[in-house]
Amino acid sequence: MANAAPAPAKGTRPEGAHTEADASRKVREMFTEIAPRYDFLNHLLSLELDRLWRARTARRLRPILQLPDARVLDLCCGTGDLAFALVRSGPATITGADFSHAMLVHANAKNNLAARGSDASGRMVFCEADALRLPYADASFDLVTTAFGFRNLANYEDGLREICRVLKTGATLAILEFTEPPPGFAGDLYRWYCRKILPKIGGLLSGNTKAYKYLPASVARFFQPEELAALMRQVGFTHVEYQLWTFGSVALHTATKS
Repeated sequence: MANAAPAPAKGTRPEGAHTEADASRKVREMFTEIAPRYDFLNHLLSLELDRLWRARTARRLRPILQLPDARVLDLCCGTGDLAFALVRSGPATITGADFSHAMLVHANAKNNLAARGSDASGRMVFCEADALRLPYADASFDLVTTAFGFRNLANYEDGLREICRVLKTGATLAILEFTEPPPGFAGDLYRWYCRKILPKIGGLLSGNTKAYKYLPASVARFFQPEELAALMRQVGFTHVEYQLWTFGSVALHTATKS
């Protein structure tokens, strides 16, 4: 009898983490340590494709971002790159939230710099918040986005339920996340790069080899696109769709709160 496929992960588990509290603490500590070189390494290690993925996501969401009264929450915002792409796409108000204070320091510094000669920064604010315990009232937002941060949550189902809580009825969720490509030349090349090259370059330039071993490992144990779509439906989202980009290494999931 063939071995059964492993059950999808319930939440991230960095090395040495045995509980959700351990996982959250270790993820926060890791991102605090790599924050100073985070943007540089994101652009370098993705060959600048991360900019393209965020811009494409913003274009996909433009009908919402063009609404003057729309309120948007960019969750696990890191240094704010997706938030900046969103605010450039329309007059919506953007709130970036992350539980890493160090990441938000860089996001606010970039926002202050962007304020010179632009009104976009006046429609954007960054707040320290845990994605599993958001400090926002029910039905507060017209759109919740997250880019390359959802897989770092200690509990994926709880994260989706909390997102659902703060979304208005009929509002949209968009999750941009890495995913393992299928077997084949492109997929095998991707895995070789992520497991052999990325940790060495990331570790050398950031001074934290463990973090850049965790990042590709977290992708390998994360949901396949249809698994994440199924969990979104299970939590109660409807009109769940996803698009695969760049040889199936990145997925954009969108859904509606029913």
